[in-house]
Parts: sequence; structure tokens; C-alpha cells
Amino acid sequence: MAKLFYPAVFHKAEEGGFWVSFPDFPECLTEGDNMQQSYEMAVEALGLALVGRKEEGEEIPAPTEVDQLSVDDGTIVIVEFDMLEYQKKHNSRAVKKTLSIPEWLNEEATAMGVNFSQVLQEALMDKLNITR
Repeated sequence: MAKLFYPAVFHKAEEGGFWVSFPDFPECLTEGDNMQQSYEMAVEALGLALVGRKEEGEEIPAPTEVDQLSVDDGTIVIVEFDMLEYQKKHNSRAVKKTLSIPEWLNEEATAMGVNFSQVLQEALMDKLNITR
């Protein structure tokens, strides 16, 4: 689950700007003074809704198909949320892992001054096709 795309409905606000709702996340509402700010706020609000549901172990709904939506007072805009980027930005604390390697490999790497944590991080990122 890296990049997710959900429909949002952008409604013109009486006082100017837009307020935004998400058909798939009734609890998710936000607003902005203009289209750009409204979109940025929508990305953040969608992220909070997705992460909140994930942390609570709740099901993350599949996005409703745009042709299944009926909107009377707004415009449908597809909002993109990158879960991986969000996790990199908000969840970068280090966690301790215990692992086993052959003794000879440990001795060789230690003699060469290898930073085990750095090597493991780089190898995992390569394995998962994650760009740095």
C-alpha cells in the first residue's frame, strides 16, 4: 500500500475557498482558502484518516469509483496519498532488531569498520525497491 487515490468532493465555501469531504471517509473533512491550499489540506486529512484506521486495525475501504458518485454541489477531485512518504516523514524512529550472522562474517565486517545498521537499512531499501 504505497500510493492511494481517493475521490474527494470540493465544495465552494460561502466565505470563499473550499471545504472538502471524502465519500469513503465520512469523518474526514477539511477546508482551505483556495484550490491549492484545499488540495494540500485534503491530502493531509486523507492521510490522517488512513493512518488512524490502520493504527486502530480498522478496514481501509477501497476507493469508490468516480462513476458511482453523485455530486450535486461540488466537484470530484482525485486526491493522492503516498503512505510510504508519510511513514518516512512521520515514523522514522529507530527500532532495535536482533539478528544472527555467521561469526566469521561478523569478524570480517567489524575489522573493516562496517556500520551494521547502515548496511541493513540500505539492503532492506534495495530489497523493497524503496528510493532513498
